[in-house]
Amino acid sequence: MTSTIAVIGKSGSGKTTLVKALYDVIKETFPEQTILLVDNDLTQELAGKFGLKISNTIYGIRSGKHEYNTGIPKKMTKQEYIEWALEDILTEVDDNAEIIASHLVASKDCICPITKQMNEALVKLIDRYDFVIFDCEYDLKYLIQLVDYPIDTTLLVTKADLASLHLASIIYESNKKHAASGQFGVVLNQIKEGCETKALEAANSFSLDTIALIKKYEDRDNTTDDDELHEIIKNLYSRLNLPQNMEF
Repeated sequence: MTSTIAVIGKSGSGKTTLVKALYDVIKETFPEQTILLVDNDLTQELAGKFGLKISNTIYGIRSGKHEYNTGIPKKMTKQEYIEWALEDILTEVDDNAEIIASHLVASKDCICPITKQMNEALVKLIDRYDFVIFDCEYDLKYLIQLVDYPIDTTLLVTKADLASLHLASIIYESNKKHAASGQFGVVLNQIKEGCETKALEAANSFSLDTIALIKKYEDRDNTTDDDELHEIIKNLYSRLNLPQNMEF
């Protein structure tokens, strides 16, 4: 059974860094499990976190602009072709782990046949993996336009300034219906050292359900130390409604 995590939030909130940290924790905890990373963010920065550059995307398949690594097999149905094309654009990250990028997706009102065919092909692909992590463009609505698949845990990443929290509260409220069947929590990111209580109080004032807090340090280029971030995400993962390793 596939466990799914969607990471949402505005650009610059630290979504992609969190996705990479979640991947590292899952990979460390469940080394034999398969993982699919889905870069659903238009910036397509996720591959860069692994030293990869991806040019072929799901949009390339939809638009007919994809340059295939191999010749197109003959006598395929359209559905078989789409499934084969998705296999062609998967990029290996590590043993048992791959990444795929979406780029542009269909509009919510698109009823063209390829939208349904692509959704069916992506559902079939996702079903093959133990874990799938989605790095989302802003919110779940953009992800649902790509593929309609149950999300077990949704994490909304936001900074703790008032403007960011206000926007996060809008995203949180508008996405409740999309995340209704799973866990939905907020990660406060880039919190100045010593301001943790203030940040939590501010998030509470916007009725945000905070489940993790990530600090930044002025003497570390405004970022959390990699080892400390890893421990924070390990602790966060232990509170998620996802498979748990008893030795974790």
